[in-house]
Amino acid sequence: MQRKYQAKIYVTLRPSVLDPAGVAVQSGLRQLGYHNVEQVRIGKYIEITLTSPDESTARQEMDRMCDQMLANPVIENYRFDLSEVESETTKVSS
Repeated sequence: MQRKYQAKIYVTLRPSVLDPAGVAVQSGLRQLGYHNVEQVRIGKYIEITLTSPDESTARQEMDRMCDQMLANPVIENYRFDLSEVESETTKVSS
């Protein structure tokens, strides 16, 4: 039986990679008077819903997706949260 999972993926630049977008946002915040902002790093947030026979398989698939397409492992780090979601058919029969 297939189960439905939702993954919330967070992709960020590695600490050693310069972040010109983050520098621009930090500069803008300072111009607005927020002088206490020490550093800004910009990243990506992605949500994916997938079906898989079990959580372990879903985690392996998400890891491959992130490594192959959603993040550039040379310059970016990623992490994801995975949770099982109730399908519509489960809600109706409950």
